[in-house]
Amino acid sequence: MRRFILAGIMVLCLAAGTASAADVKIGYVDMQRALNNSEAGKEAKEQLAARLKKYQDEINGKQDELKRLKEELEKQGMLLSETARAGKEKDYQQKLKEFQRFTKDAQDELQGKDEEFTRKILEEMEKVIKEYAHINGYAFIFAKNDSVILYVDDKADVTDEVLKLFNATKKK
Repeated sequence: MRRFILAGIMVLCLAAGTASAADVKIGYVDMQRALNNSEAGKEAKEQLAARLKKYQDEINGKQDELKRLKEELEKQGMLLSETARAGKEKDYQQKLKEFQRFTKDAQDELQGKDEEFTRKILEEMEKVIKEYAHINGYAFIFAKNDSVILYVDDKADVTDEVLKLFNATKKK
């Protein structure tokens, strides 16, 4: 659907005849490269990596505790009374559920933060791209990562220029 809309817009613009094809400037931005190479993108990656390490350390500690409880249960299982063994098994199962809940919550939180950082950077980058296009007289600037573009000449790549402008606006 998006392809048809975009193709229709391009056909209408080119068919309008008010400007010759030579006057129309078209460019593209490799959004993935722009995200990865922008200062904001690198900072977001570092923040996510720090959070991941913190969670990984907690997960490792909880795994060690679970392993210790399991070994205790296996070693002492035969020596304990039925109620004591049932109590230890219940404790182990409870800790296992807490561990699983913690890992899922950590994963969800990291994914949410990644999406939040990405969305924020893309919104800011879109403003910079519009400014860049306006200043430099571009009629169209496409995102290379969208599946709409079937072929593009590398000369139309404005990613580096947009990145410079984006990083400069972030330093202000």
